[in-house]
Amino acid sequence: MRIIGIDPGYAIMGWAVLDLEGNHFKAVDYGVVTTDAGVPMSLRLQHLYAELLAIIGQYKPGEAGIEELFFNTNAKTAIGVGEARGVAMLACVNSGLEVSEYTPLQIKQALVGYGRADKKQVQAMVKAILNLEKSPRPDDAADAAAAAICHGHSRLGRKQNERLQELLKGELPKGFKIRKGI
Repeated sequence: MRIIGIDPGYAIMGWAVLDLEGNHFKAVDYGVVTTDAGVPMSLRLQHLYAELLAIIGQYKPGEAGIEELFFNTNAKTAIGVGEARGVAMLACVNSGLEVSEYTPLQIKQALVGYGRADKKQVQAMVKAILNLEKSPRPDDAADAAAAAICHGHSRLGRKQNERLQELLKGELPKGFKIRKGI
């Protein structure tokens, strides 16, 4: 399974494409899409959308994990990031991807095992999980990789839960049998 992770932002949007085989992740590529402050917001959003479509077209992920917006005391910034997040979701959905959203707390919990982990701890785990020599730079790319890893872990858990539900309903996969009276 190929996953794109996205760390939304309108000045800098992080992205990371990872392959998940079994329970092992491999970095395919990662980076950021940037926009200039002096450009009207509508054109910045258009640029983000076009670049994400190109990245999705190039790497052909099947699913996306996007970080949810955290509360920001600066309403103007929060609105801009929310708009960028919407553009990212639209690019993914228009490309046929299944999109899942994760809070920063969920992402930290999935990578570090602690929802209040700091940025350095998350980056260290991204580096270790992806078996990289150094953490992805800039931080936005590492955050996008963290979102993709979180999605991969969540996906594995969902698939295991679906299999368990099948077993509990009595709808066993082909070749499975239940033995009674061991």
